[in-house]
Amino acid sequence: MRILCYGSLNIDMIFTVPHFVEAGETLSSSSMTRSAGGKGANQAAALAKAGCETYMAGKVGKDGQFLVDILDNFSVDCSNVMVTDNPSGQAIIQLASNNQNAIILLPGENKNIKKDEIDNVLGKFSAGDWIVLQNEINQIGYIMEKAAERNMRICFNPAPFEDSVRSLPLNLVELLIVNEIEGAGLAGTKGDYEEIAKRLASLYPKQEIIMTAGSMGAYYAGREGFIYQPIIDYPVVDTTAAGDTFIGYYLASCIRGLCVKDALYYASKASGIAVSRHGAMQSVPVKDEIFQ
Repeated sequence: MRILCYGSLNIDMIFTVPHFVEAGETLSSSSMTRSAGGKGANQAAALAKAGCETYMAGKVGKDGQFLVDILDNFSVDCSNVMVTDNPSGQAIIQLASNNQNAIILLPGENKNIKKDEIDNVLGKFSAGDWIVLQNEINQIGYIMEKAAERNMRICFNPAPFEDSVRSLPLNLVELLIVNEIEGAGLAGTKGDYEEIAKRLASLYPKQEIIMTAGSMGAYYAGREGFIYQPIIDYPVVDTTAAGDTFIGYYLASCIRGLCVKDALYYASKASGIAVSRHGAMQSVPVKDEIFQ
């Protein structure tokens, strides 16, 4: 089974700071790292490291060729990534002393995807193949519709969350994965995480719903009922790729034929290992660290 990640590829500029910068404040950073990122690329890396046959589609500028090279090294097929003369997507990441992060995005080529490019990419995939989407590129609704026409299975992570997400054809999505912020935004309510997850399940009864909630674990609502998965606790160093790692390993576990409960466990284990390491793609564990 093939998995296509149609999504963002970003150049990450990570600044280590004592705390998130406030209005009018100037902070000195103790270090700066330039690395590969973008939720689409991170999720593709996680899926490939988890042992899936993974394809990446998207756009970068020539300044982002190293992003493609890194994914190639993780055995991600990047033949559907276009390299143009325009700037790549950029992300400025503040990594605070409490190991939390705050991110500013410049979309770049991620928001310059054309319908004919989408048609060309999807024409290479078939019924039963998965497509994994995030909300860092344009034309999401069109991609969902065209993927559904080909009977592809759709996984959607609406990150970052915007009100426009509600207008997307979410009825076409099979697996909807959110964090607690995205879940509250989509559910239109705040409060208890379990209640948010159940509210999402009532709003989208035909979808499999997973909501991750950081140190509070993950919640599932769908065909196997309601399941709570606590975190697999590791020392926290960098949370940048936690959610993307979770998504990659959850889907990989499902493709292996595991039940939801086991898939949640392995996804949580992988995410826990990822946050104990620095960086995004490079922090994602390989399958032999997880499936033992």
